Amino acid sequence: MKNKVLWSPSEKYIRSTNLFKFINFIAEDINFSIDTALAAESQYKQLYNWSINSSEEFWKSFLKFSNIKYYKDVVSVCDDINKMPGAEWFNGIELNFAENLLLYRDDRAAIHFYGEDQVYRTLTFNDLYSQVSKLVQYFKSINIKKGDRICAYIPNTPEAIIGMLASASMGAIWSSCSPDFGVKGVLDRFSQIKPRVIIGSDGYYFKGKYFSSIDKLESIAKQISSIEKIIVCKYDKEDKNISLNSSEFIPFEDILSEYKTDEITFERLSFSHPLYIMYSSGTTGKPKSIIHSAGGTLIQHKKELLLHTDLKEEDAIFYYTTCGWMMWNWLVTSLSLGASVVLYDGNPFYPSADRLLDIADEINIKVFGTSAKYIAELEKLGVEPKKISSFPKLRSILSTGSPLSEESFEYVYDNWKQDVQLSSISGGTDIISCFALGNPILPVYKGELQSIGLGMKVESFNKLGESLIDEQGELVCTQAFPSMPISFWNDSDGNKYHEAYFDTFDNIWHHGDYLKIFKHGGVKIYGRSDATLNPGGVRIGTSEIYRIIDQNNDIEDSVAVGLNIDGEEKVVLFVKLNDSIKLSDSLKNQIKLDIRTNSSPKHVPSFIYQVPDIPYTMNGKKIELAVKNIIEGRSISNKDSIANPDSLYFFESLKID
Repeated sequence: MKNKVLWSPSEKYIRSTNLFKFINFIAEDINFSIDTALAAESQYKQLYNWSINSSEEFWKSFLKFSNIKYYKDVVSVCDDINKMPGAEWFNGIELNFAENLLLYRDDRAAIHFYGEDQVYRTLTFNDLYSQVSKLVQYFKSINIKKGDRICAYIPNTPEAIIGMLASASMGAIWSSCSPDFGVKGVLDRFSQIKPRVIIGSDGYYFKGKYFSSIDKLESIAKQISSIEKIIVCKYDKEDKNISLNSSEFIPFEDILSEYKTDEITFERLSFSHPLYIMYSSGTTGKPKSIIHSAGGTLIQHKKELLLHTDLKEEDAIFYYTTCGWMMWNWLVTSLSLGASVVLYDGNPFYPSADRLLDIADEINIKVFGTSAKYIAELEKLGVEPKKISSFPKLRSILSTGSPLSEESFEYVYDNWKQDVQLSSISGGTDIISCFALGNPILPVYKGELQSIGLGMKVESFNKLGESLIDEQGELVCTQAFPSMPISFWNDSDGNKYHEAYFDTFDNIWHHGDYLKIFKHGGVKIYGRSDATLNPGGVRIGTSEIYRIIDQNNDIEDSVAVGLNIDGEEKVVLFVKLNDSIKLSDSLKNQIKLDIRTNSSPKHVPSFIYQVPDIPYTMNGKKIELAVKNIIEGRSISNKDSIANPDSLYFFESLKID
């Protein structure tokens, strides 16, 4: 039985979407017709099957439809669609990622930047081009070359985008971390890739308080010998009192004043030329350095933004993210469509819980991206967005970072906006994009991601490698796609890359998530499969427990792990309770009853403990595996990748009894 439908697009709206235009485009361009008389779900199924069964034709058609600017001719779309890893895409063509993001040069807003309620700045597309041009000239003056690494330890400011575009325009490789990373966490990342330049900010605001980054930036630069130049941007342009404490720092403002705007000569590069180095979470060892290509990133992002998010030139798009999370990279690619990107740096609930909602109303955001945790927190705080505004321009709300609960789906439609496409999306840093995401021509079913992405042969596998429908299994991708990593840094034999994704199933991408694919095409994500619970041989996604726990007003947060106790796996639940509440036997019994009633006896935890805090990565993901490893006596070597490392102390001394 299908889940409840919460939203359906009108026929008029469907016909206005980029996805519908793409269907008409392929009908004219390659004479492949979708039966538009069918229901939207059947239309998309036809389109999706074509994108998989004629994968090369799909990607070549989309390259043309997307208006990606490239040079020379396509020799082959993919040398071997069934080769993983190592498939090569779009041999023959040359392009430049930055050139595609700087196609627009006018006085419309390219970037809106909010630093909590302390700072607001807007850059036009002309401003953006000008500042990138000046930074490119500076990079040339210090002999930056194709393949050099430029890194940033920086808040979510316009200068991060400017630095990335200047780097990409020359064929250098960009890598960034947000300033809430500790120095060791940054060193574990940047020291691997030996950057020549580091770009930072003098500081940032969080909950209204200013934090200086200068000492940490200086410490990082001193400990990475390859760094030759340190560029420092002023976070608050109005603040004249913050001084740089080293003559080695180069003020970004000095670069802007020294050079005049000039035409940028964009380096023409192969489709597979490295663009970004990103990092695994690093909670079980040093972070792996994942290299993503310029062409793969660009075509995959444009597919998702154009077809699945229905983003258009006149739109404003927001995602609450930092420069250390792949959603920043995804958001920035919106510039290639001429859309305005909205950056927010700081606490999303400062100075009040409705801060981001006020911004969405103020500048008419069309696409509002956030985390499942943010939506759940709005509900817990009793915020009713519909009382703030009707949000007339808001067409899509995106959620990622963790599975969005069914209750959060209901909350959005009951308390935020009824006529909105709520898209839970799922992918990862590993692919710098999505496996499953929104779809503007399909209905929204409660608790489901709307569809698997076009060109992504995602399946649900059991342990025998058999494909499942309407059953939980391992998220795999059984066909190559353009945004697969080129390689890992310092992994010349490819062993690290292979072990990360291809050790479970031969020649098949194993992502480490647990999902169900429904017959009608919807998807449900259950969390990381490497933290999957297995009590009594029954595989359970942790999100099934969290969605029940989240309804208890006494509980602020929780984490569940499976531990082998006396030869049997037991579910152990840790709860962070609201202020002044203690974990009593009656509360434990209520938790167990709620889980038993709403899930199954197998979901009921054998042990429940109260903890002072729940550990999260810098990207806002709950770290179940780190908790499990600590309790089982394995050390966590990279605590700087954890946003709140002090939260681990409790687990280090815990004895299960």
